[in-house]
Amino acid sequence: MSKVKKATKKEIEEIKSLFLENYPNSVTELHYKNLYELLISVMLSAQCTDKRVNIITPALFKKYPNIISLANANLDNIKELIKSCSFFNNKAKNLIKMAQKVVEDYNSEIPLEQKELIKLAGVGQKTANVVMIEYMGANLMAVDTHVFRVAHRLGLSNASTATKTEEDLTKIFKTNLHQLHQAMVLFGRYKCKALKPLCNDCFMTPYCKSKERFKVLNIYLNSSKKQ
Repeated sequence: MSKVKKATKKEIEEIKSLFLENYPNSVTELHYKNLYELLISVMLSAQCTDKRVNIITPALFKKYPNIISLANANLDNIKELIKSCSFFNNKAKNLIKMAQKVVEDYNSEIPLEQKELIKLAGVGQKTANVVMIEYMGANLMAVDTHVFRVAHRLGLSNASTATKTEEDLTKIFKTNLHQLHQAMVLFGRYKCKALKPLCNDCFMTPYCKSKERFKVLNIYLNSSKKQ
């Protein structure tokens, strides 16, 4: 992976301010009503669009409205309900295993601590952080493909993995991480796109270091592994 010139301390502060100014009330585009629905939606969103997840989940939540019903679900039924989602076979297994562990080890209450969340099947650091960011406004950073690309194009990180990029962003931004995460997701999804970034109408143009795609390497974004 090629490296770009790192942003200066002054540039970092200006980039942070611009993100907060342009995305003051940014939240996830996943549709959910409670923590149970949020966790499932985030698990399904790995390497799958939020739009697709939002199409899948209404029927899933109707048939399995709570953690206990999901823990007792039939695997083939889950697969059928989420089959249009990427890696649906593995995700179906993880959903049931996750629910069973919550029922057995957490008295049917989904834990809201990172170290406990990542003990659940199909839940890794990124998923845990996203859930805590969205549900609690936790001062955490989570790095998906959009955040990774934006971070590298703006010279905020040269790391080759999501976990290292997360560490870089946490260190340089320090505060407002939950807002910055959502802002970078939306910015990357709709403006700083991988193939055709909208550079002519971009408030970050003065800080852009590269238009390369910057694909994430050997990280936890692979849906066959924990997210």
